[in-house]
Amino acid sequence: MPQDQHAPTLGLSPGSPADIVARVERLPITRFHVKARVVIGTATIFDAYDSYAIATVLPVLIPLWHIPQGSIGYLIGAANFGQLFGALFFGWVADRIGRLRTLGVTITLYALTSLACTLAWDYNSMIVLRFIEGLGLGGEVPVAAAYIGEMARAKGRGVFFLLYESIFTIGLLMANLLGLYLVPHFGWQSMFVVGALPAFVAFYAMRSLPESARWLADRGRAAEADKIVSGIEQIARDAGQPLPPPVPLVAATTNVTASWAEMFSPFYRARTFSVWALWFCDYFCSWGITGWAATIYTTVFKLDLHTALLYALGANFASIVGGFAVAFLVDRTGRVKWFAGAFLCGSAALATVWWVGPTNPEFVAVMLTLAFLCIGSNSSMLFLYTAEIYPTRLRARGTSAGTAFNRLASSIGPPIVGALLGFTGLASVYLLLAVVALVGALVAIFFAVETTERVMEEVSP
Repeated sequence: MPQDQHAPTLGLSPGSPADIVARVERLPITRFHVKARVVIGTATIFDAYDSYAIATVLPVLIPLWHIPQGSIGYLIGAANFGQLFGALFFGWVADRIGRLRTLGVTITLYALTSLACTLAWDYNSMIVLRFIEGLGLGGEVPVAAAYIGEMARAKGRGVFFLLYESIFTIGLLMANLLGLYLVPHFGWQSMFVVGALPAFVAFYAMRSLPESARWLADRGRAAEADKIVSGIEQIARDAGQPLPPPVPLVAATTNVTASWAEMFSPFYRARTFSVWALWFCDYFCSWGITGWAATIYTTVFKLDLHTALLYALGANFASIVGGFAVAFLVDRTGRVKWFAGAFLCGSAALATVWWVGPTNPEFVAVMLTLAFLCIGSNSSMLFLYTAEIYPTRLRARGTSAGTAFNRLASSIGPPIVGALLGFTGLASVYLLLAVVALVGALVAIFFAVETTERVMEEVSP
């Protein structure tokens, strides 16, 4: 008869951080894990959708509201600028009040503001609404990353987490596909109506999912943490999945006071600055490639809206391929090698556009698709990596601070691209993006920490 594994880790208090870590690390994938990834993943899909929706409606709004070329980038970057502040604020909130409650607030905020965007009457009103929407968008993704990461064990954490995270690219693709149909047939407002649907996801998530057991244990709420892990263990037993005896893996502490300053302590300082640089380089390039794509095809190459959106669709489809590729391979290649290789390949594709010259829209579309295939794969892995290099007490705010540099890059990138496009031409845009991607590769090679299949509490005490 198999041993009953209701007992906590030998020699440790039930619900203590070390006990919870040991028991989570021996859990197989259960229907609980699948459900959590589906529910939180649905919200993340719509986060990506809402982030990118503006790019699909811009070709309509530019002539409708007579937006000059120099102002287009600010409309693209408005939500990203809001996401910068939302990421920092809600990351701090999630470390204080919990992952799940914070997710409920952020999802509801961006969903309802998306609906409000249908009432925008001009350029200025849309910028204000997109900024507010960005507050929720910026808070949801990093907090969700912390929540999903904390339920994963070290072995296979890359594929477990990135299969969830790669669905972000599905949201980008969904925005492009729906834009092809909805915008011409139902008007630009229809894109933002669809973006309001996650309000229902927030309600369901709050009622059906438990709080992060790692976070509860870290906050000294031992009984609640023990109850949650015990419930998941029972799900595994009911499904006939074996539970090996939990083995103490780390000496974890409870209720350690966390502060922003700890991110700059000697142990975490280099990690903090290097991961900020990786976030910045990745998203500066990503938004430089995708945020302007449809507009460049219609304004520079004079393509019709339908063709422009189809060409832009290629890059978003490639990001899905890249996302699933990194999910299945990164536990074999390691984080550092993947970061460096993807940045270098993306940089080479962008530099080729500059070297040959962006005179043919089909050539540009192919090379941008290749570049985003590579660089876009790093986007999803950055959420995994950032959650791994900070302890539970700092995980949400550390991830959020990293994504703030994502938002900073996404905010200033589109206006910079617009300025270069107007003053020096399209070729200089892709040269700049190639250089930024090269910088990302160098940062990964010289400063990134390898975290593959290491227990998070061991990587980040």
